[in-house]
Amino acid sequence: MEAPSWAVLALTWLASIALFHYLTTTLGHRLRRHKLKYPPGPRPWPIIGNLNLVGSVPHLSFHNLSQKYGEIMQLKFGSFPVVVVSSPEMAKEVLKTQGETFASRPALAAGKYTAYNYSDMTWAPYGPHWRLARRLYLNELFSPKRMDSYEYIRVEERRALMLRLSALSGKEIVMREELTRFTLTSVSRMALGENYFSESESGRSSSSVKLEELKEMVDEWFLLGGVFNIGDWIPWLAFLDLQGYVKRMKALYKKFDRFHDHVIADHKAKREAEKDNFVAKDMVDVVLQLADDPNLEVGLNSDGVKGLLQPEDVDMEEQYGLTMHRKNPIVAIVEPRLSAHLYV
Repeated sequence: MEAPSWAVLALTWLASIALFHYLTTTLGHRLRRHKLKYPPGPRPWPIIGNLNLVGSVPHLSFHNLSQKYGEIMQLKFGSFPVVVVSSPEMAKEVLKTQGETFASRPALAAGKYTAYNYSDMTWAPYGPHWRLARRLYLNELFSPKRMDSYEYIRVEERRALMLRLSALSGKEIVMREELTRFTLTSVSRMALGENYFSESESGRSSSSVKLEELKEMVDEWFLLGGVFNIGDWIPWLAFLDLQGYVKRMKALYKKFDRFHDHVIADHKAKREAEKDNFVAKDMVDVVLQLADDPNLEVGLNSDGVKGLLQPEDVDMEEQYGLTMHRKNPIVAIVEPRLSAHLYV
């Protein structure tokens, strides 16, 4: 049975692009080789580079390679050269001495589609916007004064958690679910001023989300922020979205965008109602005030405002020993030894 003509054309086209890419990169490397001295490293394969040498635990793969090529080596991830350092001295040089030079992250699809075109602090390149975000978080969300003002929220949410666990006495509970609920409600009240989600479908408005849906959105945000997307490293394959990650990123973007629109509209309405008596009460109020400041070092458009309200990547990625929770979650049976009121 003959292959369809479109399949033959597609395969021919892909093969031609791959051959052209290989020839141009190989010839370009040979022309530049006498000018620049690169770190040692394994010879890359066409198209994939050295991706075949990186296993499921990347840092162990890098360590094994460093035993052969030294504390500084060059690999190739698809179309891009990557320098890997593997000693405390070189790490200090890169992260501290030359910190500003290496401060920015690569422009990956996750930053484009889930962080409002690299507008949040996690993905923003080092520069005025990143410094603005850092100042905002340090001065308005995590300053000692602001943290003290949130104490009543932490007390109330801790009490709610203990009462909820007490009500489930003798029953199995998934600890991750309860702790995630506690974290989301606490952070939402501190950063957004109130909970913008409902506990059930019946309490859901047309503009808000259910708690379960918000938890899924945050989980997806962290997951997609750390995936290996082939199109990031082999750009001429990006349009195919072979793993489906970009499609998921775009869908997640739409969900967060609706949520942010609702939160921002609510805060703007409250500010308009209070007029001259308005005082910023939370992070959203502060960001909206900054966006109206004509003297700001860097302008904040709508996407910039929303980007600063994204859930920040604070080393919460679930790896290795923690990845088993999805298959075998930690389950506990609550057996309080004291009366519920004594825990709160």
